[in-house]
Amino acid sequence: MNDIVVLRIGHRPERDQRVTTHVGLTSRALGARGMFLSGNDSGVVRSIRDVVERWGGEFFVRDGVSWRQCIREWKETGGCVVHLTMYGESLADHEDELRKMERIMVIVGAEKVPGEIYGLANYNISVTSQPHSEISSLAVFLDRLFQGDELKREFPGGHMKIIPSQNKKTTEEI
Repeated sequence: MNDIVVLRIGHRPERDQRVTTHVGLTSRALGARGMFLSGNDSGVVRSIRDVVERWGGEFFVRDGVSWRQCIREWKETGGCVVHLTMYGESLADHEDELRKMERIMVIVGAEKVPGEIYGLANYNISVTSQPHSEISSLAVFLDRLFQGDELKREFPGGHMKIIPSQNKKTTEEI
């Protein structure tokens, strides 16, 4: 898989800034190329871009996108759309075929997802059929797709780097 993006829908700026920011940071850290945000939230965009600037790598974030248009354009260019939902089919039943996809858009909802999404998605996938966080669903989904390889990923171009340590926080400016 070369090209994975996340589409965050249903973002409510007054409630979801922290969670949506974490959706973007999780996407970046675990191998996605970027995030589309259906809501308008310059604070979320600024926070994620700041992390990319300081910590490196290439990751885009765009807010104010029309989720219908975003999905339509992705599919028109041959991309696969995966909607993460606890009501979907088991990830374990589809992960091998999803790994073969060249381009995947992962839809992660905030508030109640419009029913139309289920019909637009190529796959409605459940990480587990129990209520839990969209951040954990996204993290497990990306980890299963990349089979742990994303954990060794390098992020060139940053100004900060963590020095792994057993017992203290150590960073280094590059």
